[in-house]
Amino acid sequence: MIDVLTMGRSGVDVYPLQVGVSLREVETFGKYLGGSPTNVAVAAARLGRASAVITRTGADPFGEFVHDALRAYGVDDRHVSPVPHLPTPVTFCEIYPPDHFPLYFYRYPKAPDLEIYPHELDLAEIASAGLFWATVTGLSQEPSLEAHFAAWEARGRRVHTVLDLDYRPMFWVSPDVARERVREALRHVTVAVGNLDEVEVATGTREPYRAGEALLAAGVEVAVVKQGGGGVLGMTEKETVEVPPVPVEVVNGLGAGDAFGGALCHGLLSGWPLARTLRYANAAGSIVAGRLACAPAMPTIAEIEAALGKAAQGEAGVGESGHA
Repeated sequence: MIDVLTMGRSGVDVYPLQVGVSLREVETFGKYLGGSPTNVAVAAARLGRASAVITRTGADPFGEFVHDALRAYGVDDRHVSPVPHLPTPVTFCEIYPPDHFPLYFYRYPKAPDLEIYPHELDLAEIASAGLFWATVTGLSQEPSLEAHFAAWEARGRRVHTVLDLDYRPMFWVSPDVARERVREALRHVTVAVGNLDEVEVATGTREPYRAGEALLAAGVEVAVVKQGGGGVLGMTEKETVEVPPVPVEVVNGLGAGDAFGGALCHGLLSGWPLARTLRYANAAGSIVAGRLACAPAMPTIAEIEAALGKAAQGEAGVGESGHA
């Protein structure tokens, strides 16, 4: 049985090997597997989870690279199929640490991962997966929109049905259209996770507690609000958990959310308390924020545990010295 099944974006990340330089001047690049839900599957596989992804690529060399990379990372690629008339998406970025990482998406005339049709889905596998992860981007166009709701219908709000509020404005006609579709989607999932900008689109507020309460009111059982330097807020009907940020010298913050997602999947499937799960996910995200790439940077269990141990020592040191 698949532990973690993700659905949505996939493609190739082409990242500059020079930091703090405009793409206009960059001379050398690295080529990596990309796409948020694809990277979440990779992150979960790195933690020992049986992972698979539902997506589509172009029938081109970059599409073949996606298959090669997924297999190399131990992610099942049976549900990855080509769209003959569309190119595999390519994404470029600029890297200006600590907090400026412009993205340039080449998904024209349409991304093949938005050509997922309901009749192509393995609904039995979606229903039986230990955790099903989808993102807001998949709701931006048909037939992907219909396919996502077909997947959720088959899932039947089974525990660990996750919606990543991964809102990218360039993929949408307007925030209002996105908000309407996200609010409908929230009725079909049990976990919602997003940063402050993303929860604002979903709920109309970026105040963390009010956003978390709004997500719970919309029907989810677990709401996770990522606050960057403010740490992470997790809420259920019975508890509210705040986890502080893990200090890190940021190299590239783009893959941190996907590492967080993969570790969140691992914690949820392990049945851990919410606080432990969020600390673990936070540590995973911090590790990748200190690395250049996304997919190849996903941490192992040993690396996350080492980061947690280091963070605990730091907190103990602060406590002993009497500083807040």
